[in-house]
Amino acid sequence: MKKLILICGASLLATASFAQTWSLDKAHSKLGFAITHMKISEVEGAFKNFDVKVNSAKPDFTDAVIELTADVNSVNTDNDMRDGHIKGADYFDAAKYPTLTFKSTSIKKKSGKDYTVNGILTMHGVSKPVVLTATLNGVGENPMSKKTMAGFKVSGVIKRSQFGVGEESAMLGDDVTLSSKFELMKN
Repeated sequence: MKKLILICGASLLATASFAQTWSLDKAHSKLGFAITHMKISEVEGAFKNFDVKVNSAKPDFTDAVIELTADVNSVNTDNDMRDGHIKGADYFDAAKYPTLTFKSTSIKKKSGKDYTVNGILTMHGVSKPVVLTATLNGVGENPMSKKTMAGFKVSGVIKRSQFGVGEESAMLGDDVTLSSKFELMKN
């Protein structure tokens, strides 16, 4: 029994020692979204201030834990009046709920470089499970910094009504399409 405990403990330590931490290269990343307006077009936006941290021991990222935070006050749709309305009590209520977060609960490889990412999204004070799709665009060395980099494209659709963001409206769709690109560097 002691041998089994020692072997299990050694295995855990060996796995933990290979864990890699990845941090966001903000200059080459975007946290974007789009929503239908008046059933005829889409309005796009992004969060200008956000961060992503990833911990993974496996090179294919299937054991990764992803943590994202975004400053709701940094939402930008290229229209100051609309941005002020979105940040206000009618939608995000950024004064009361200034941070949006996501934490992965599992990552499953679908095929090739495509993954399904399950996690908990917290927005507007509401936490709900969401499923996202991720593509690992590649891993390589940055020739300038000599750091290992990984690029991901992440997408999915959430319903804003499930998070209490905005009332039912004929002006805006309920589906919010997430479309993000992240470049991460290994620390």
